[in-house]
Amino acid sequence: MKLWNGRPYHSLDSYLKETFGEKVYKITLNGGMTCPNRDGHVGTGGCIFCSAKGSGDFAGSAALSVTEQLAAGKAQLLKKRPVRSYIAYFQAFTNTYAPVQYLEKIFTEAIQDPEVKVLSIATRPDCLGNDVLDLLRRLNHIKPVWVELGLQTIHPQSAQFIRRGYELEVFDRAVRQLRESGITVIVHVILFLPGETEEMMLETIGYLNHCDIQGVKLQLLHVLEGTDLADIYRKEPFHIPDMEEYICLLGKCILRLKPDIVIHRLTGDGPKELLAAPLWTGAKRTVLNRLHQYLKENHIWQGKEYHG
Repeated sequence: MKLWNGRPYHSLDSYLKETFGEKVYKITLNGGMTCPNRDGHVGTGGCIFCSAKGSGDFAGSAALSVTEQLAAGKAQLLKKRPVRSYIAYFQAFTNTYAPVQYLEKIFTEAIQDPEVKVLSIATRPDCLGNDVLDLLRRLNHIKPVWVELGLQTIHPQSAQFIRRGYELEVFDRAVRQLRESGITVIVHVILFLPGETEEMMLETIGYLNHCDIQGVKLQLLHVLEGTDLADIYRKEPFHIPDMEEYICLLGKCILRLKPDIVIHRLTGDGPKELLAAPLWTGAKRTVLNRLHQYLKENHIWQGKEYHG
């Protein structure tokens, strides 16, 4: 049994310590962009689960420069512990959805900070034109660049329900082009989308095993106030798992996931003032502690059932 930093899965924390020799902390940034699924280019309502802040509820303020946002993030972290290494994470909305000259300005501003070790960019697979790919390739020669793609699911009916706005082939092409450019790819997956069975969710994990990706973020579906998903949930409540059911599924995902894929997230903690369901996810530390206990009790570790 292989353990990564004492855990039976390859966690982001262990990967960062292996790579940089120390703990590295993430600072979430807001580049002031929007999304083609909101401004009419692809759609106008956005994905049904996305908050008004474009999933950037914990990101900095777009009214501040990148340098100012980094300084504010550092100040918050330094109140709790000594920190000297950071990931500059552009999180809010679609962070390659702007003229490439603007992207170069804000991304360069971030990586010029000597304490920033990694530039991480959350975006959509359909917002990676050749000029953007060329920029990311050049930046990756300066410092490591990660691109996070919001896939959520491989199943067309689920993708249509959440109004994802692109086909699976678009994702496949984006992964291929990013890897040809030497960029690290991290994929977001949402578990327990309405109508998805356990088999369907594990099929998404199996699909990713055969993609050239380096990381994955697993996230339970959150129902946030002010979203279309919240309206649907109130009118026609759909199944939301309790903590034990979710942890059991996570165990199965970990079993099946290739051991060289870094797990960046196993649960999430949506903003408490917006979280309508499931409320138990607000206790993130409790969830993770119970997960680690479950994995130990059931002798589960990443890659055990992966057969290539």
